[in-house]
Amino acid sequence: MIFGKLAVPARLAAAFAAAAIGGALFAENPATDGKAATPAAAEQKWNIHMQNTDIIQGDLNVPAKYSGPNSLSTAGETNETVSLDISLGLRLWRGAEAHLDGLMWQGFGLSKTLGVAGFPNGEAFRVGVNVPNFNIPRAFIRQVIGFGGPQDDVADDALHLAGRQDVSRLTLTLGKMSAKDIFDNNSYANDPRTQFMNWSLMANGAWDYPGDALGFITGFAAELNQPKWALRHGFFQVPRVSNGVAIDGHFFNAWSMITEFEHRHTIREHPGVVRVLASLERANMGSYGDAIANTVRPADITATRQSRIKYGFGLNIEQEITKDIGVFSRLGWSDGKTEAWVFTDVDRTASLGLRIKGSSWHRPDDVIGIAGVWNGISGVHRRFLAAGGTGILVGDGTLTYAGERIVETYYDLAIRKGVHLSFDYQYIANPAFNSDRGPVSVFGGRLHLEF
Repeated sequence: MIFGKLAVPARLAAAFAAAAIGGALFAENPATDGKAATPAAAEQKWNIHMQNTDIIQGDLNVPAKYSGPNSLSTAGETNETVSLDISLGLRLWRGAEAHLDGLMWQGFGLSKTLGVAGFPNGEAFRVGVNVPNFNIPRAFIRQVIGFGGPQDDVADDALHLAGRQDVSRLTLTLGKMSAKDIFDNNSYANDPRTQFMNWSLMANGAWDYPGDALGFITGFAAELNQPKWALRHGFFQVPRVSNGVAIDGHFFNAWSMITEFEHRHTIREHPGVVRVLASLERANMGSYGDAIANTVRPADITATRQSRIKYGFGLNIEQEITKDIGVFSRLGWSDGKTEAWVFTDVDRTASLGLRIKGSSWHRPDDVIGIAGVWNGISGVHRRFLAAGGTGILVGDGTLTYAGERIVETYYDLAIRKGVHLSFDYQYIANPAFNSDRGPVSVFGGRLHLEF
């Protein structure tokens, strides 16, 4: 999900050609997108889906007193990202499914995806390419063990086969996947291909969620679901180096564990969900304090790497207000002592947002979203950056600290079923936690096709 420059006609030709084979990679389902599932008339034996997302973003000149190795460019720029997924699902035996996802990506985020901790393009990760590249981001088996009683309909989408399953159930998933497929979901802010684009809105920015540079990793997850609540636990591998592609093979010495409790409720017949997440990570990570204590400047985090533990917590809330209006919020905290290893350089985060569907202006499938984010870092992390240190995305050479503040708004226009065009604007104050830089305005457009 780090994509980029490709001529528009070529992109569209590839997308429509792939569309002929059917399906939507991220077709909306009630667990993640807040829309009712299509009832399954029969148990589906297999499926095939495709999605294509093209994003173009640009900014204007960025005011700055100085720049460092990981700074957002001060000159105005424009970049594109492109992704194309073809996913296959196959029913194996009772309650068991296998899923395989093939991904093509191309391009870069602004400034090669540097300079903002809450980066404005969720399809732009740190590894970019000038020519199309290919990967298998998902290859997993899911086993559902039902305990009887009432059943739910399961909608046909890229990660599920249509059918029915017991509400009271245990779900086991093993293989390569995104931890975000299972944890920290939110109906209104979850998928940069169809919703908010900012990293801090597609996930909890303070959660160093396990994944390679593309956001995927091998692991195991177990989910116990009951009518009003769910309990999830996952054990995943981690990269060998910070935000790297190669995976650390020392499975018992380099890992990430996540536990999440979810409670579902209704307020005056409007559904809501509260999720509490705790994470524990062990890897060959550096220490901000040790890097500062070393007299070498700029501060070098790589010289302090050894086996360390990192932990954090997250709160995730969503609530439907009316059938067309929903609100959401995330809060996140990590220990702030240990090097950011997987996701981004955020130790504290808070977000609040609103999603409005277009029924009142006779466009029921259109969506408006608006949200605000505050990102911060710990005191020792601030001193590390002030000493010239660099992280995954940030590092201006020195620092006059201020919390990173982001406002994002978008309008998603439903052209027809499976074809959406979005217009996006983001205002970012104190990018990379630096009051000596910015603010910056980022303008974006997104074409998303799913079949």
